[in-house]
Amino acid sequence: MSAFTVLFLFIICLIIAIPVSISLGIVAVLPGAFDPSFTASASYVIRSMVGGIDSFPLLAVPMFVLSGIIMAHGQISKKLFDVFSYFIGKKTAGVPCAVIITCLFYGAISGSAPATVAAVGSMTIPLLLEMGYDKKFSTAIVAVAGGLGVIIPPSIPFIMYAMASGESVGNLFIAGIIPGLLISFLLMLYAYIHCKIVGENKEKINREIEALHAKGLGKIFKDSFFAILSPVIVLGCIYLGIASPTEAAVISVFYALIISLFIYKTIRISDIWNIFVEAMKTYAPILFILAASTAFSRVLTLMQVPQIVSAYILNNFTNKIILLLVINLFLLVVGMVMDTTPAILILSPILLPIVKAVGMDGIHFGIMMVVNLAIGFVTPPIGVNLFVASSLTDVPVMDIAKKAMPMIIMFLVALLLITFIPAISLVLI
Repeated sequence: MSAFTVLFLFIICLIIAIPVSISLGIVAVLPGAFDPSFTASASYVIRSMVGGIDSFPLLAVPMFVLSGIIMAHGQISKKLFDVFSYFIGKKTAGVPCAVIITCLFYGAISGSAPATVAAVGSMTIPLLLEMGYDKKFSTAIVAVAGGLGVIIPPSIPFIMYAMASGESVGNLFIAGIIPGLLISFLLMLYAYIHCKIVGENKEKINREIEALHAKGLGKIFKDSFFAILSPVIVLGCIYLGIASPTEAAVISVFYALIISLFIYKTIRISDIWNIFVEAMKTYAPILFILAASTAFSRVLTLMQVPQIVSAYILNNFTNKIILLLVINLFLLVVGMVMDTTPAILILSPILLPIVKAVGMDGIHFGIMMVVNLAIGFVTPPIGVNLFVASSLTDVPVMDIAKKAMPMIIMFLVALLLITFIPAISLVLI
């Protein structure tokens, strides 16, 4: 069975709505089933699936998922939003910018884009509507800014990329800081331009912000201190060499539990079981996709697909700029139709040798790849962030996507800068 046939059958499985994990498992087994002499027999595929999830760094993923869910139930996003609104709420586009900064900080807690949209959006969108902002704009800005959850460290896709490529998780986390800040700045720039053109209801905004000011800076800062400290503790442990990313993920779980139970008292002991169940339901599909993706990528390697694709692309695109643009375009399309985890695990072994052949650093490519796929979170037909945001406001997915287009353009500008200016990703390493 040829590699083209395998990939074609995989696409067919996706089109007819077979779950991704099952689709990957089917096409991983087929080459060995049709050709008994092929190395990857059914037993080899099963061993690959089990071996693929037997990884210490991978344990960070369920821990960050659990930490993010605890933080969501603990209303940590509200504490973050209040402190940012206190300082910039009265300025032009101050409240939408506070939403973007809250997504940035919450992403540094959860490592997940959909979790960021759900936690921040459920709290901030009603407030934006009360202050007179358009419902579609409010929903779109949370959906797009939620994409920062996979770029700013700690990031679950960075852990997946490190697993697929052999790069350092810690270095990827460090490399994601400036790209995350760059995208945040461009999104805030768009929010400022939009609010300048459309206008804002200053009376309603000032009333809400004055209520915050009435509490006083001391109380606001006291309420938000432990929320702001969360990403500092998690990332500080990693960057100072105190803990590995996996150990830091466990620290984040205990920290989230302690501040939510005993400091903010926003969750009760009786809530913990339901939180664990929710975390399991969130992580279990990722686990099955991860196992099947690992087996499928090994089958592709045995079929020499990475070498075939690499040779074809390098022979047909000799100019480095054109090559990187083609890869970016390809990843953007993949991000529209495939979830982040299988995309990273399947494509990293194929594309990494190509970019390394033209002198691109593996860490730099990892950042570029994740930014591409982050855009996929807000582009139909998959667009997970769009569906999460739509469920919060009942605004149709396509309406959110249309309103998000200018912000997606800002994301694309950042992507081009990140692609062709390596220092943006590598200067801190």
